Amino acid sequence: MAAIDNVLQRIDANSSDALARLFELLRIRSISTDPAFTGECVKAAEWLAAELNAIGFTASVRETTGHPMVVAHAKAGRTGVPHLLFYGHYDVQPVDPIDLWESDPFDPKLVERETGAKIVGRGAADDKGQLMTFVEACRAFRETGGLPCDVSILFEGEEECGSPSLPAFMAANKDELSADMMLVCDTGMWNKDTPAITTMLRGLYLEEVVVRCADRDLHSGMYGGPARNPIHVLSKIIADLHDAKGRVTLPGFYEGVAELPDEIAEQWRQLPFDEHQFLGDVGLSVPAGEQDRSVLEQIWSRPTCDVNGIVGGYTGKGSKTVLPAEASAKFSFRLVGKQKPDAIAESFQAFVRARLPEDADVEFISHGASPALQLPFGSEALSRARRALQAEWGKEPVMAGSGGSIPIVGAFKRDLKMDALMVGFGLDDDRIHSPNEKYELSSFQKGARSWARILSALSA
Repeated sequence: MAAIDNVLQRIDANSSDALARLFELLRIRSISTDPAFTGECVKAAEWLAAELNAIGFTASVRETTGHPMVVAHAKAGRTGVPHLLFYGHYDVQPVDPIDLWESDPFDPKLVERETGAKIVGRGAADDKGQLMTFVEACRAFRETGGLPCDVSILFEGEEECGSPSLPAFMAANKDELSADMMLVCDTGMWNKDTPAITTMLRGLYLEEVVVRCADRDLHSGMYGGPARNPIHVLSKIIADLHDAKGRVTLPGFYEGVAELPDEIAEQWRQLPFDEHQFLGDVGLSVPAGEQDRSVLEQIWSRPTCDVNGIVGGYTGKGSKTVLPAEASAKFSFRLVGKQKPDAIAESFQAFVRARLPEDADVEFISHGASPALQLPFGSEALSRARRALQAEWGKEPVMAGSGGSIPIVGAFKRDLKMDALMVGFGLDDDRIHSPNEKYELSSFQKGARSWARILSALSA
């Protein structure tokens, strides 16, 4: 196994060539959602497979019903080592609106700014720059003695358009993709100088509710008062979903929601997070939600219930005095810990039905559900990764939560029973999915060094 100091020195020595390789990949217009760029997606997959083969992996481009996958394997050459699966995606978002870009989005630039050098181009941060940090770490290992553990790689080409081919590909290649742990780079840092490990991903339950009363729209002058109004019915149901302290009132809703370990709770309290600025940036001033929880807790570790859309009656210009026959609303529940989506769905539907008056019927339309994910705080892999990142950055990494979800992580946990170590080096201001996307040069260079340290630590 290569000595970690030698590996880090090789990463530093390779830095100019590594940047040139990243620029080659960034020039490939692998926009997955637009059929006009199908050939470019194939080109990106072939480029990555060739790079991996060149550094000693056995890599191949695998056809799917959509854009191809890249699968690669390399052995450490010794027994008793872990087998790790690294995931990234080579596809990118469309570049519209093109007129807001300061340069060609597929002609990457290294731009010097007061805050440091930036790699500017579509895919720089999401996710080509991120995945190449891992490739460059593996390259340095192979050039200085060999990988410290068995490594498999899966690069996807449809993440930006919903991964439609992934479930079937996983099912068909379950044995090949199985490993001891999954490594994911599609996440970020706390700030430019402070690394983070995303330890929690909230789950999601989506439901649409349609309330119907009369068999047709009614004139409010003739029927207003005695006729049941489905907007009133639905509005009362929505109002009843939260109490005066911001807690969700569904029976059993908080079952499986655990308190944070004291160490993590204290770390979050010490983070330089300005709640007022966070809300002020979007034109708000007063925290809503659970009154006894900080904004950071609400985003990262607490469950929520929200109304995402509501429709009923006349919504055109001007006025129309009508009592609608139906009203509908779309709800989303962000789930945490061991909350069970099926149990939440059952409780919610019972909650709605219990509040239906005479002459009101309801239809439920499900839009999917997935449980929350959490890497156990006592995990040995997490402890080793924390020490590795602290050694590189000189700061204790933040044990972050994520308000959203990463579907690939849920799929691998559900289907392959694999936990994921989520370490990325993106920043909130990287403008992913927007014009002038960038990736800090320091994120790219220290990201490769970080993965080298993590691989070494996990294999010790």
